[in-house]
Amino acid sequence: MSAHATLRNYKSAMRQYVAMVNAGTHGQDDKSSEREATISKQLRNEESDLHIATAHNLYSSYREMLLEHLFSGEILRHLWLNGNSRVEILKPQVDDAGYDLVLEANGVVRHIQLKASHTGSSTSEVKVSLSLREKPSGCVVWIWFDPETLSLGPFLWFGGSPGTRLPELSSFKIAKHTKGNSKGVKLERPNFRVVPKSQFELVSSVSDLCVKLFEEPSQDNTG
Repeated sequence: MSAHATLRNYKSAMRQYVAMVNAGTHGQDDKSSEREATISKQLRNEESDLHIATAHNLYSSYREMLLEHLFSGEILRHLWLNGNSRVEILKPQVDDAGYDLVLEANGVVRHIQLKASHTGSSTSEVKVSLSLREKPSGCVVWIWFDPETLSLGPFLWFGGSPGTRLPELSSFKIAKHTKGNSKGVKLERPNFRVVPKSQFELVSSVSDLCVKLFEEPSQDNTG
């Protein structure tokens, strides 16, 4: 069953349930009416949450592309407003190099692997490519975003100062494929390691993130 069909079925069942509640409490006291209103509100909230979850799951590739553009735009905006108008953005032709973006500013070249989770997500770890350690300023930026407005932040940072390689990854467990093979076995991905959220540093704003990326001093409140 498709995600759209699941959402339609959920809405239909929810409307029927609300109708049943309304019929069962008709003519009862104020407490029953209040309980009815509370149930209806909870159901509406659940419908909204399911819609958001379905959209983000169904169009995850489009969402990732959108968040990448939003992220790049926020970085460019902050650097521009702080007098740094010479910034380069590069994209790898093939998605197997361990990074999603290359940003250059203040003489610093950053190979960045982007991860994204919506606020409220229970995601507690991400997979990081060992190839990223081959880049002198490789880093991982884990974007947290509002699922309704797509506003970005806060961010989680895994990396070092400009010119410093990514922290050693060999101690982390080897990642596995999300889907099993023909026998249902999830094979290992030897070039990837699973890095827990606890290993990331919290960065609250775009301006603070630019300091991490390029040692770009924060001069305003545009982040």
